[in-house]
Amino acid sequence: MVKKLTQGFWAATARIILRNRILILVLIIGVTVLLGLQWKNMRFSNTEANVLPDDHPETVQYNAFVNLFGQEDNAIVLAVRDSLLFLPENFNRWNKLSKQFEAIPEIDFVISTDNLKELVKDKEKEEFVLRPLITETPETKEAVQAIKNQLFNNMPFYENLIFKKESGTVRTVIYMDKDILNTSVRNEFILIDLENLVENFEEETGLDVRVSGMPYIRTWNSKIIIDEIGNFILAALLVTSIIFFFFFRSFRATFISMCVVIIGVMWAFGVLGLFKYEITILTALIPPLIIVIGIPNCIFLINKYQQEVKKHGNQALSLQRVISKIGNATLMTNVTTASGFATFIILDSDLLKEFGIVASINILCIFLLSLLIIPIVYSFMPVPQDKHLKHLNKKWIDLFVSWMERMVRHHRIGVYITSVIVLVMSIIGIYQIKITGSRIEDLPKDAKFFQDIRFFEEEFDGIMPVEVVVDSKQKNGILKPATLRRMNELGDEINETPELSKPVSVVNLVKYSKQAFYNGIPKYYQLPTSQENTFIMDVARKSSENGNLLESFVDSTGQTARITTFMRDVKTQRMEEIEQDLLVSISKIFPSERYNVYMTGKALLFLKGTKYLVKNLLISLALAIGLISLFMAYLFRSFRMIIISLVPNLLPLVITAGLMGYLGVPIKPSTILVFSIAFGISVDDTIHFLAKYRQELIANKWQIKKSVYNALRETGVSMFYTSIVLFFGFSVFIISSFGGTQALGGLVSATLLFAMLANLILLPSLLLSLERSIANKTVLKKPQIDILPTDDENSNLK
Repeated sequence: MVKKLTQGFWAATARIILRNRILILVLIIGVTVLLGLQWKNMRFSNTEANVLPDDHPETVQYNAFVNLFGQEDNAIVLAVRDSLLFLPENFNRWNKLSKQFEAIPEIDFVISTDNLKELVKDKEKEEFVLRPLITETPETKEAVQAIKNQLFNNMPFYENLIFKKESGTVRTVIYMDKDILNTSVRNEFILIDLENLVENFEEETGLDVRVSGMPYIRTWNSKIIIDEIGNFILAALLVTSIIFFFFFRSFRATFISMCVVIIGVMWAFGVLGLFKYEITILTALIPPLIIVIGIPNCIFLINKYQQEVKKHGNQALSLQRVISKIGNATLMTNVTTASGFATFIILDSDLLKEFGIVASINILCIFLLSLLIIPIVYSFMPVPQDKHLKHLNKKWIDLFVSWMERMVRHHRIGVYITSVIVLVMSIIGIYQIKITGSRIEDLPKDAKFFQDIRFFEEEFDGIMPVEVVVDSKQKNGILKPATLRRMNELGDEINETPELSKPVSVVNLVKYSKQAFYNGIPKYYQLPTSQENTFIMDVARKSSENGNLLESFVDSTGQTARITTFMRDVKTQRMEEIEQDLLVSISKIFPSERYNVYMTGKALLFLKGTKYLVKNLLISLALAIGLISLFMAYLFRSFRMIIISLVPNLLPLVITAGLMGYLGVPIKPSTILVFSIAFGISVDDTIHFLAKYRQELIANKWQIKKSVYNALRETGVSMFYTSIVLFFGFSVFIISSFGGTQALGGLVSATLLFAMLANLILLPSLLLSLERSIANKTVLKKPQIDILPTDDENSNLK
C-alpha cells in the first residue's frame, strides 16, 4: 500500500511540475527575491561564542566574575623590543602614540610610559600620592636613560605589565570600552584607527610594533572569516564545475547545474538573515557546502535524463521519469545527509545548533531546487544530441567498474583481510589521538597577528587570562593581613608555574604601598609585617588615589578580590594539570569555611567548552548513526540489513580516526564535526546500492550473484561521479587559513573516498558472502518505500 502511494505521489509530482513550469519558476524567483531581502539582517559575529550552556557551573561562575569586575579580555597590548626605542625622538613618539589612543572615544584608558604614575608618600599629609614618572618631555639620551633606569630598577610594580627587564621590551596596554567590545565599532577601531596609528609610528621610527590582545585577535579572526567566505564559494564553484564538465562534456549541463547551486547559496544566505543568525566560522562553511552537496543531485538527475533520451528519444517521457523515478532516491539521500547535520540541533551549544539548523534546512532546499529547476529548464531546450551523450560510454569508466567487479568476484578474501588489517591499524592509531583545547592552534600560522601572539607568550608568558576569585565572606576582609598573606602565597605558586605569567592583584598594590612608605626603595616591595601593617594601611586608606587603584582588584565592599594571570598556549592535558595543581593549592591555602575561592577566565572557559563540545559531538554522532539506522530499518525492514549497511560506513570513520592519531591531528571541535558530516553523506551511496540490489533481485528472480554484479555495474558509475565531486568539493576547505577548517576539509574528503571504496567493494563482498541468509530473510520482504523503480526499462540509474 505504501509502495503504491509512493509511486502515485511521485507520478503526480512529475505531472504537477511539468504542467506548471512557468508558475514554479516564478515562485522560485519570488522566494529568491524574498530571501535576498533578508540579506540585510546578516551580520558577522563580533563575539566569542561560549559553547557551554548558560546554566553550566563554569558559565555561572564566569558571569558572576564579570558582574563584579567586568570583562577581563578588553585589553589590547602593543610592544617594542628594540634598544632604539630609548632614543629621545623614538621614545617621545612612543609616548605620543599612547596620547593618540587616549583621545579615541572607543578607549577607556591607556597605561604606558607616557602616563605612568609613581606611588610616593606625602610626609606632610601622611598619605600616598601618585606622581607622574615623566614630568617633562625628555630631550636628551641622558634624560631618557634616567626614566628607563627609574622604571626598570625602582618600580617592580610595573614589571611584566609595562616592561620586561631582561629583554628591555616596553609595552603599552590599551583598555577598550567594554560597551563596544562585542560590536562592529571594535572592528572599525582595530582595523582602521589602530592599524593606521601603528603603521604611521613604524614608518616614522623604523621600529617594529607587536600587537595582540583578545579584542585584536577576535577582530582579525572575523576579518579572515569574511574574506574566506567569498574564496570558498568561488573555489567550490570552480572545482565542481570543472569536474562536472569533465564528466558530462556539456557546457549546457554545467551551466544549468551551476545556476541551481548559486540559487541554493543565495537561499542559504537568506535563511541566515531570516533567522538573524550571525556568520561564524561554522556558518560560513554552509554556502560552499551547499554547492558541494547540491552538485551530486544535479549529476543524478541530468544523468538519468540523458540515459532516458538515449533509450527512446522522447523528451516529455524522459523528464517525467527523471522526476518520478529519481526524485524519491534523491530525496532519501538528501534526508540522510540533512539528518547528519540536524543532529547538531540537540546540542546545548548555540554555535553548533545554528549550524545544524541552517545546514539541514538548506540541504533539503537544494534538493527541491534541483528537482524543480533541472527538468523545467530542460523542457524548454531541444533534445540532447548524440555528442551530449558520449560521456555515457566512457571506456575508462568501464575499466573502473570492471576492476571493482573483479575485486568482488575473485578477491573477496583479500578484501576482508585488507579490511581487518586496516581496522586493527586504525584502532591502534585511535589510541594516539589527543584532545586539544588550544585557543590559537587553528589560527593562521603565517598571519602577523599569530606571530605577535607567540612574541607576547615569549616575553610576557601568554595572553589568555586566567582569574582566581577570592571571596573573604566578610566586608573589607580582603585587606586583612591574613588574607593578603594567603593571596601572596597563592601568587608564588602561580609564579612558579612556567606556563603562567606573574600574577597581578591587590597584593602588588599593598607591596607598592610599603615600598612607597619606605621612600621608594625597591627592596621594600613586599607585604608589610604585622607591625608595619597598621600604620602603612592607615596611610593607604587616607589616599584617594589608592582607592581608585583598588577598584581594579577589589570589589566595592572589600569582600572579594581577583588574582589575574595569563596562560601560554598549552595542550588540553597540560592545561588540566595546571588547573588541578592550582585547585590543590587553593584548597590548602584558603580554608573553605573562611573563604570561597574559584578559578575562571576565558582560558578555562575555553578548556571546559572544548571538552563539553567533544562529548556532545560524540553524542551527536551516535544519534546520527541511530537515526540513519532507523531509516534503513524502515526502508528494508531488517536488522541484518542495518548491520550490513553500517559496516562500510563506520569503517571509513574508524580509518579516518586512526589517520588522525598517526598524523597527530587532535580531537577538537573542528575535527570532531568530520564524523557526523561524513557519515550522513557517505550513507547515501549505501542506500543507492542496496536499493538497486533489491531491485535486481526481483528482476533476476533472486539470482544473488547476478543481482550484486548488476547493481555494482549500474550504481558504480554514479557513486564514483558523486564521490569524486564530494572529494574535490570538500578539498576546497584546505585553502582556508584556519587549521580547523583545513582539517575539516581534508578529513571529510578522505573519509568520503574511503566510504566510496567500502560501498563499492566491501559492501558487495559482504552481500555475496552472506548471500543465502541475507536474501532469504531480508530482501524478500517488501520495503516500506521503493527508492528505485522496479520496471526494467527504467531501472538504469548511473
